[in-house]
Amino acid sequence: MIAKTPQPPYYAVIFSSLRTEGDNGYSEMSDKMVELAKQQEGFLGVETARAELGLTVSYWKDLESIKKWKEHSEHKIAQAKGRKGWYTNYKTRIAKVERDYEF
Repeated sequence: MIAKTPQPPYYAVIFSSLRTEGDNGYSEMSDKMVELAKQQEGFLGVETARAELGLTVSYWKDLESIKKWKEHSEHKIAQAKGRKGWYTNYKTRIAKVERDYEF
């Protein structure tokens, strides 16, 4: 699904990743993190796709909301598990959305 976002400006957290073999609890944790993120103040939406390269883009009201999400205790557990066993490589980028349009 394409996230319904408000009029800009807002922020996008772009998470690109390469996975290890096997699920090893990844899908369950991923679903849990999406549900948890939806409960956070400032969360606007999320889009995700996975083939060889995984892309998750979450949208946030402001940088403070992103910082709080990064530091959330349950999210920190997921981050540690990702570094330890779910990803061979990943990169996170934060961008300010100044304009959007749709068809």
